[in-house]
Amino acid sequence: MVVLLLVLPLGLAIFLLGLFVWTIFKHFLTTEVPSALQHPVKFRILDCVFIYVMTLGNILEKLRICSMPSIAQFVLDRLFVKKNDPKVVVTDLRFGTIPVRLFQPKATACSSRGGIIFYHGGAALLGSLDSYHNVCVFLALETDSVLLAVGYRKLPNYHYPVITSDCLNASIHFLKTLKTYGVDPSRVVVCGESAGGGIVAQVTQALVGQKDLPQIRAQVLIYPSVQCINFQLPSFQQNQNVPFLTRDLMLMCLCKYAAIDLSWRDAMVKGACVPPDTWMRYRKWLSSDNIPQSFKNRFQEPQFPGPFNEAAYLETKLLLDVANAPLLADDEIIAQLPEAFLVSCGSDILRDDTLLYKKRLEDQGVPVSWYHVEDGFHGCILLFDRKPFSFSCSVNILNAVVRYIKSICQ
Repeated sequence: MVVLLLVLPLGLAIFLLGLFVWTIFKHFLTTEVPSALQHPVKFRILDCVFIYVMTLGNILEKLRICSMPSIAQFVLDRLFVKKNDPKVVVTDLRFGTIPVRLFQPKATACSSRGGIIFYHGGAALLGSLDSYHNVCVFLALETDSVLLAVGYRKLPNYHYPVITSDCLNASIHFLKTLKTYGVDPSRVVVCGESAGGGIVAQVTQALVGQKDLPQIRAQVLIYPSVQCINFQLPSFQQNQNVPFLTRDLMLMCLCKYAAIDLSWRDAMVKGACVPPDTWMRYRKWLSSDNIPQSFKNRFQEPQFPGPFNEAAYLETKLLLDVANAPLLADDEIIAQLPEAFLVSCGSDILRDDTLLYKKRLEDQGVPVSWYHVEDGFHGCILLFDRKPFSFSCSVNILNAVVRYIKSICQ
């Protein structure tokens, strides 16, 4: 028994050390560090931590100890420790089954405040009210707004379309009760990051024509995902191995959330699941022809879509639904959307999603403000206050969002 107690910790230590060594090798063999990045060493350290946690989660899931999303979220919430600010009142609530967190500045206001509805990112796998807590505190304080963060349900226990329905239902409930929270109905902004940015597009489109609800003043989309059809855009080629959203990770999260078998991954990448008539209908919005030439460095025009595979289409056709691809919404819906503030990052696989949506909005006369950060990368805003691992791009993006919201709501 004594020998067993001595051997088990030693074996665990050897396993964790071996995993660490494997992580280092994987990082240097597969990860691309953007040349525009200001602090490559910090970036490499963070990526190694990310790979280590995700790999450990995968191993524990295969051993049926716990799910990979659960262990990854557990570690993320402890790395991004929430900080309480005495100038903000934070209240955890539930709108039915949906957990939400309300952030209200303590300072006395002479009139109703503006409101922000915030949807966090995380590719349906990561992200939580806790990991985005500090971002929400910053936005609420700096814009002097009442902010509602939606803690939508996600993987591993929930799948498509729960995220969209949770965010839409929570938003409608909040919009119906704005006066309860001291919010001016004419100054409500919907804001989201990554997957949450895509939810912003979906929710604002769903609210078009809802005369019984206050109209959204503006939408803020921070490097959003607005389509899961064309995986051969320039940014998907250029940044497919750039953390913290690689192409492999994005496809894995997408397939898990949409309950699509991973064996269809290659068909999705090549576009073999896109029927020719569907591509002809939507090419004008999905094609790389819409991406400015200045963003096409190292881009090789692929044969897209590839030869049509009906079996792949039947397994993945929900990705072609407008509900999952707000980029494909009808012109009459797009034309009625509120003005937008879009953020894109130069070293982000989703950079071109932002550029495509920007063009769609502009083509229909929707006022658009665009903020591009060449040295930015996916998920960077989470690091804005994480010294010594913060990056200037993180702070710059949040400051730009604050300036925009203040300019339209004050």
